[in-house]
Amino acid sequence: MVRQNISDDTFRQLRDFIYGKSGIYISDTKKYLLENRLYKRLQERRLNSYEDYLYLIKYSHDGDELKRLFDVVTTNETYFFREPLQFEVLTREIIPPLLRNGSGNVKIWSAACSTGEEPYTIAMLLKETPEMKGLRTEIVASDISEGVLASARKGVYSSYSVRNVPERYLKKYFTNSDDLYTLDPGIKSMVRFMNVNLVDDGHVRTLRNFDVVFCRNVLIYFDDSAKKKAVSNIYDALKPGGHLFVGTSESLHNVTRAFRPVVFNKTLVYKRV
Repeated sequence: MVRQNISDDTFRQLRDFIYGKSGIYISDTKKYLLENRLYKRLQERRLNSYEDYLYLIKYSHDGDELKRLFDVVTTNETYFFREPLQFEVLTREIIPPLLRNGSGNVKIWSAACSTGEEPYTIAMLLKETPEMKGLRTEIVASDISEGVLASARKGVYSSYSVRNVPERYLKKYFTNSDDLYTLDPGIKSMVRFMNVNLVDDGHVRTLRNFDVVFCRNVLIYFDDSAKKKAVSNIYDALKPGGHLFVGTSESLHNVTRAFRPVVFNKTLVYKRV
């Protein structure tokens, strides 16, 4: 097919459709980005125009294509041990009181986990916490994109993804071959992956009674309405007194008053009240 530009009207309809399904808002300045990313889907589906693609996703009830659309529009920039101070707070400030309470298990949800670096980091840290020995840990990781979930389940990473992994963790939990790092099966088995849309009540309703939720660097892609919806769903997924980590550049200040900001060692965490 001859390369063409997406019209303003078709862009707006596609943007509104994506927003309605995922809560992800694509601004006018990102029109070119959507155009470039969807062009390959037009080629693969042998469609003649963006209008044809819009018709396909709106009226064909092709669930697989909707998943592919989410793969196209989501941004997946992540790596192991990202924002490490938050992990220190998890293991030093939040986990110990849970263990002292004698609940016998710890439940953690990594929301919008992308290719798995975040939940696998958590799994390694819990594995290295002596007090966790013999206790039941449940780590659930979710994303809206089936593509990144498939990659996460494989557990094979580039040198870029592991560049911040401490040397002893790298040697203990990864096998290096041709500059690809394969994660230890034992760590992989600690994480259960799910496809979850954070603004879909039905999806999130299955997730309950978590001690900790990580939802980092994803709310920045939502507008205010979608942020409030996602955060409300996360609130319901947490136990009373549970903690929520968002990205260090993010804030819930104008989103909700249902969480109380708590500072541990200059690191902000939100506590369900």
